[in-house]
Order: sequence, then C-alpha cells, then structure tokens
Amino acid sequence: MRDIDPLFQAMSYYRRRKFEQCVEITSTLLEKNPNDQVAWLLKMRALTEQLYVDETEVADDGLADMLDDNAFHQTPMPGTSMRQPTANTNAGMSGPSPAMRPTTMAGRPITGMLRLNTQSTQGGKSMENALKTARTAATARPVTTATGRFVRLGTASMLSTPDGPFLQVGRLNLPKYAQNQAISRSLFEHLFYHANDVRAALQLATHANEVYQNKDWWWLAQLGKCYHRLDMIRDSEKQYVISLEIQPMVDTYLYLSRIYLRLDQPLLSITKLQEGLEKFPFEPCLIQAIARIHEGLNDMTQSIEYYRQVLKLDNTNIEAIACIAANHFYNEQPEISLKFYRRLLQMGVATSAIFTNIALCCFHAQQYDMIVACFLKALGCATSDDERAEIWYNIGEMALYTTDINLAIQCFRLALVHNNDHAEAYNNLGLVELQRDNNEIGQIYLQTAQSLAPHMFEPYYNYGKSMYEQGDLQSSFRAIKSSLDIYKNHADSKHIYEELRKMFSEL
Repeated sequence: MRDIDPLFQAMSYYRRRKFEQCVEITSTLLEKNPNDQVAWLLKMRALTEQLYVDETEVADDGLADMLDDNAFHQTPMPGTSMRQPTANTNAGMSGPSPAMRPTTMAGRPITGMLRLNTQSTQGGKSMENALKTARTAATARPVTTATGRFVRLGTASMLSTPDGPFLQVGRLNLPKYAQNQAISRSLFEHLFYHANDVRAALQLATHANEVYQNKDWWWLAQLGKCYHRLDMIRDSEKQYVISLEIQPMVDTYLYLSRIYLRLDQPLLSITKLQEGLEKFPFEPCLIQAIARIHEGLNDMTQSIEYYRQVLKLDNTNIEAIACIAANHFYNEQPEISLKFYRRLLQMGVATSAIFTNIALCCFHAQQYDMIVACFLKALGCATSDDERAEIWYNIGEMALYTTDINLAIQCFRLALVHNNDHAEAYNNLGLVELQRDNNEIGQIYLQTAQSLAPHMFEPYYNYGKSMYEQGDLQSSFRAIKSSLDIYKNHADSKHIYEELRKMFSEL
C-alpha cells in the first residue's frame, strides 16, 4: 500500500480544522523544500485560522475607547448615546428598573448572553503582548482554488527559522505579493490576525488597491479594518462606504455599524443596519446587531422584538434564546423563561449558568423538586471561581426567600471565598447583619459593597436607611443622595430623602 501524500494529508487536516497537525506536516515539508509555495501557503492559512477573529462582532468599548474624543456630543440627548445607558430609564422609556434587574458596571442591564471583548490566546505576560493579542473564533474558508499541487519556487522572504516567526515581515516584498491574487489575501489575513502587524497589513492593502484601482470591494473593506485598528475612524468609515457602493455585503454593513458605535452614534448605526436589511432581508446577523444596540440603550422592548425576529430566521441562535429567556424571567414570567432554558439544554448548551438559571426559574415557578438537583449540577459544571461564587450567591438568595438565615450567611461567605470582590454578597451579608442588630458589622459590609460596585444603588440605600434609623442624619443624607443619583425613581430612597429634607429645614 502506498503512503498518503503528506500535502494531501495536511489539506485534509485543514479541512477538518485540525490546524496543529496541519502545521506540523507543512513544517516538515518546508524543512525538506523551503521554497515549496503550496506548503508555505497552507501553513500560513492554518496559523491564521488558529487566531482568526470575527471582526463583525459588536463588542463593548474598552476603557481606552471610553476616554477618546471621537464622540460628537459630551452631553447627548436621552436615548441617543451608549455612554449614558440609564437615560432611558430616567426618561420614562422602556428601560428596565435597576431594582428589578441587575446592571453591569457600565449601568446596562444584565442580559442572557456574555459577549467577548478580548482574551489572551498567545503566551507572554507583557502589556504589549496583551494589547496585540487577538481573540479566537472560527471560520471555514477554502485554502485555495487550485485543484492540484503546483510547486512554485519562492523567494528568500518565504524562508523562516525553526525557532523564530514563520514570516520575516520586514523582508517581504509587499508590492510584489499584492499583484498575486492567489497569495495576497491569505498573506493579508496572516499579517492582520496572526502576526498582528497592522501597519504591514495596511501597506499590503494599499498596494493591492493600487493594483485593482480601488475597484475591489474586499480590499477596500480590509483598508477600513486596518484604519479602524489604528483608530483612524473617519478614514475607516470612508473605505467602508466606498466598498458598499461597489458591492453591498453583510460584513461591511456590520463593520460600518461598529464605526458609528465607536463614534457613539447608535441611532445612525441602526439606520445603516436597516439599510443592509433592505438588501439582505433574511440575514439574522444584521437583525441581531440591531437587537444588541437597543439592548445597550436599555430599550429592552425593541431589543426583544428583534431577537424574536432572529429566532424566526434561525431557531438555534443561542444568544437570542438566552436573552429572551432572561427578559421573561425579569418580567416575572419564570415558566416561559424555563422553556427557553430547556431548549438550550436540548441544543447541548450545558453550562453552570444554564443550570443555575433553570434552578432560579424552578424556584420562582414553584417547581421545588428540581432546584437542588440543578444547583448541584451547576456546581459540578463550574470551571472557575467566579462561576462558583455566582452559584453560591444564588443559593444564598434562595435561602433568604425561605428565611433560612444561617444557610444564607454560609452561602454568601462561600461566594466570598471564591470571589472576594463579590459586591452583591457583601450587600446581602450587610442586610442580614443589620437584621440581627449587628449594626457595625453590617455597615462595614455595606461600605465594602459600595466601594466594589459604585454602580449599584442598593448598598447606598441600605446604608442610608441604617444610618437614618440610628440618627446619623448627615451620613444617611449622603448615602441616600448617592442612591438617587444612580436610580432616580427609587420610591423608598425618595421617601427617606424627603424626610431628611424636612428635618434639615426645621433645624
């Protein structure tokens, strides 16, 4: 029996997404013949796929993005900015109440889906590596359109050292590679995603656009991606608009939407996505992006409506199912929420968060026979201390509902063992200690929760109420005012605030 051709075996591994084995075989082929251009191209594609990033993902802004000056208005109108997410709630729109639905550090409601920003995929502990590292994702693209093996001799720029980088970027003749359509696109993605050398990728894209006389939509879109990475926002917008004029594409509409979100113009972003829906009416990615923007604006009614449209087109969309389930739960419909979470389990999404949510739904739907089993399953599926902390915190919440104070205290303390920065656990421990007349300890817990979660109004309100009952009116006034600054419509805080104002006016 004849042995399998190594190149054929490497391509088979690539098609089956076994990129490590593909890289090993192609590296062996390149050691034998360093100028084997087919093996060189295949290895480059395999390395790229290992770190490929879905650039169309509408990610949340990081700290550096929040500090830039690209936004037009520093004090935008309510409901027109992603940087003032609580404006809808205070203006009487459809935003959820912070008293009924917890919020993130940015003040946005907790949804049913955890979306990635960045995560490390390469070694190294330096800040430079952390900033350059891309996210992992999945893609499936053919390696080449060639149907056979054509060994073409390459140049010295193809050669790589065994222990060094695969490509010597500084030795690449970018104008030459830009003229080779079969290699240029793969080389660009390798420079952009794997090497993370955005400037070299920008040079290659610029040379390619010169070759194609700015008439190739794909290269124009890649120029826009490079400019976006380099924070040249307006240049990026210009390239995306020209690319759409040549060839409307779903990805380009999503890229352009991210540009307007970066400029803090969510309404314009929605408008561009709706223009894309006119050309691609059955594309769930565009509808899902609109739902996320409404979610960021705290307009949950519109967000859920768009997520329902996503499910009509793709009934296996995990994000849509999870977000709709969370919305039903916080709207006091745990029975309906339970159906959606069971659907996720049927799809194979068996995580600690899903089992915890099912346990909470069962408790509020008075299906007590499943609660303990779901919490035990959640603890068994937990893979990190943060997940275990959330599970113990929720068990403590259930114990509070059943007035088992000792069990609740133990659960909250276990949550703090796994995550010492769990503000909600500190807040609940403070409340329990205040009910047990341990005022000093309870106030310490509440002050700790305030320092850990300044976006939460509950620790301020609970502390202010405690100080009000003890007669420390000045401390109570400061805490209640902080509570109202976060959540202006909290009735109990308003009541104490008015009482304090009357007392101070009588002095």
